Amino acid sequence: MSEIDLTLALQLQAQFEEELRVSLLKQHEEQKHKTEDVPLYLELHKKGRKPLEEPQQEKLSVSLIDPTWELIDPNPDVHTLFLTFNNQFFWGRLAGVEVRWSPRMTLCAGVCSYEGRGGLCSVRLSLPLLKLRPRKDLVETLLHEMIHAYLFVTANNRDRDGHGPEFHKHMYRINGAAGTNISVYHTFHDEVDVYRQHIWQCNGPCRTRRPYFGLLKRTMNRAPGPTDRWWEQHQQTCGGTYIKIQEPENYGAAKKGSNAASKY
Repeated sequence: MSEIDLTLALQLQAQFEEELRVSLLKQHEEQKHKTEDVPLYLELHKKGRKPLEEPQQEKLSVSLIDPTWELIDPNPDVHTLFLTFNNQFFWGRLAGVEVRWSPRMTLCAGVCSYEGRGGLCSVRLSLPLLKLRPRKDLVETLLHEMIHAYLFVTANNRDRDGHGPEFHKHMYRINGAAGTNISVYHTFHDEVDVYRQHIWQCNGPCRTRRPYFGLLKRTMNRAPGPTDRWWEQHQQTCGGTYIKIQEPENYGAAKKGSNAASKY
């Protein structure tokens, strides 16, 4: 990194930290007033009236996905990011939500799950899909899942696949304030395909039909069958048999090795 780039990076870092400090002070003052308004909020909610509006979101002077961040902090701590974004964009309301890496999640970059009646909420991020991607992809994936968590915590909204008007409202709000490009999708197809190395080919009529031509790719060695939601329809419209045509290199040898080790 050149001396000019380093100076610019340090200046942006200092500017960001000062903006965050001022923002946190404002939110602390607003939170004190909100505490007094909680009974009113609950009363309005019970009566079906529109609850209190969320505070106006201030625009950051430096985008969260500015290329300079790739030099300043290319591998950020995800827990630090979560705490920062919680105060910056969600008014501190995600204090009871956990965030963690998932080393085995390979089909999507992030997921927000809701467990039990106690309102437990967890944000999980895919370590395999995000570990080698730019910092901005981690930031936007995390913010996407935090929106789901916010809707669950504040409105018990569990529809994580619908991405309805409320999701879009907060997505546009954060994109406008942070300069991000959060979208309703964050599946990285190239990386996902790297892990989908168990492949089956159907020998029935569907092998000539678009868009899959009878091919099925999976990350795990689980043959298609009645447990798949689409299986019954496949049997009615095709009726063919899936035959495995590819598996990961050295998969059989690795499996034998693990079985042998388990005997001792």
